[in-house]
Order: sequence, then structure tokens, then C-alpha cells
Amino acid sequence: MKTPAECPVCGAKVPRGAKACPECGADERAGWDEESTRYDGLDLPDSAFDSDDAPKRAPMRRHGLSPLWTATALILLLLLAMAFFGLR
Repeated sequence: MKTPAECPVCGAKVPRGAKACPECGADERAGWDEESTRYDGLDLPDSAFDSDDAPKRAPMRRHGLSPLWTATALILLLLLAMAFFGLR
């Protein structure tokens, strides 16, 4: 198979007559032109993936009891203790 001018896997320039890509190591034995590893030609910077258009996450819920439920539980415990020990 003829050596490609550009590696189909990583896009690096391949010297004429080379048996493998100097950048990624793809070679003629593995197949220069496998569809699953073909280089798509897009060299997007990482900032291209930092978009304000991304969906916003819902705020995280706090774990534990809210102050209202805590106060209610304490009052019920106090009333149960008073009823159990006869402190009215």
C-alpha cells in the first residue's frame, strides 16, 4: 500500500516511503486508512467546548433537615417526654 502524505489517524505529515507515522505510530500493517481511526481534519481548541449554550444544571439539594423540620421534631420529642413522665 502507498504511504499517505498525511496520517489518516492523527493528521501528521508522513515522510515519503515511511513505514509508520512518526507522531502516532500508525503503520501500513495496521492499515493506514481504517474508517474507525480516520482523522477528521478538525483541530478544535479546548475552548471550543466551553460554551455558555450548555444546559444549566439544577442546583444541588442540601442534605439534612431544614430548620423548620428540626424545630418541629424537637417540639414533638418534648411533648412526648412530658406525656411519658407526666409533666403537665
